[in-house]
Amino acid sequence: MTSLDDVARAAGVSAATVSRALSGRGNVSASTRAKIQKVAADLDYVASSAASSLASGRMRNLGVIMPELHRWFFNTVLTGISDEATRAGYDVTLYNVTGDPEVRREIFSAFLRRRRVDAVVVVALELSEWEELELQRLEIPVVIIGGTSGMLPGVAIDDLAITELATAHLLELGHQVLGFIGGAEGFDADYKVPSQRREGFDRALRRRGLPTHPELIAEADFTIPGGFHAARQLLGQPGTGMTALVAASDEMAIGAVLAARELGITVPEELSVVGIDGHELGALFELTTVDQHAQHQGETAAKLILAAVESGAERPETLDLPFDLLVRRSTARAAATPHR
Repeated sequence: MTSLDDVARAAGVSAATVSRALSGRGNVSASTRAKIQKVAADLDYVASSAASSLASGRMRNLGVIMPELHRWFFNTVLTGISDEATRAGYDVTLYNVTGDPEVRREIFSAFLRRRRVDAVVVVALELSEWEELELQRLEIPVVIIGGTSGMLPGVAIDDLAITELATAHLLELGHQVLGFIGGAEGFDADYKVPSQRREGFDRALRRRGLPTHPELIAEADFTIPGGFHAARQLLGQPGTGMTALVAASDEMAIGAVLAARELGITVPEELSVVGIDGHELGALFELTTVDQHAQHQGETAAKLILAAVESGAERPETLDLPFDLLVRRSTARAAATPHR
């Protein structure tokens, strides 16, 4: 296996110069750096992570804590984090916090304290005071995606505003009677996303002096099947006058489109449907959505945290993240008569 000394001898420079050239730290001329990089490539040299850690005091490893692995949002955010970490030359260690309180406690009390990561990104997981204190004791940068706490910074979208935007789009198209599919109570544990999105829906109606119709509110599990069954429940009621539907996730909105199709209700001629997320399946269903740029959330959090690591700052800044309305063919002006 090729060593750093082998590269130094072949390039005719010192081992210290090779280290500076390949790490990007230190004063090395462009021509010398290029020569060393070529020699290292020719010799298939790969820097030792252990040696780099001893020299820099860093593991070049980013820890990510998340409660889910199989849902679209978490996968997409993780892609953004991983892409940015890779570009910066960092590995990623994933900690999956399950519903088992003992596993969760072990992650915060033991795994993270082994000092194998330079920073930690927490994805959409509301932390207890004890967990926040454990993260602070690590004395490394920490950022939360999806919310902030009294102790730790975060990057997040405004879930109330994002749903108000989706609802306002339908109201501007002349719809007066709107249904809503939100998240069930069991999904409200971390940063109250279902509650915030329901409040955004209600607030948009209040601002225009329109009532919320309790019989047109349903709950589901943020999945396509969940949205399908919830929409069947709403659309199966006779005489509601509903001409539009807001779903708190794109997957539930897609389920609603499929339910309408099964019931012979045309979208958007008889029923307009809007979702929230920016899910890649939305384009296939021509779904109007509010894109929360999930991959960008991961990239932004990783950039912030890695900049804090490189600069020696202990606390990155807190950021509000952007979102955008994407109008597609699932929404249209209100029809003269509601669906059957």
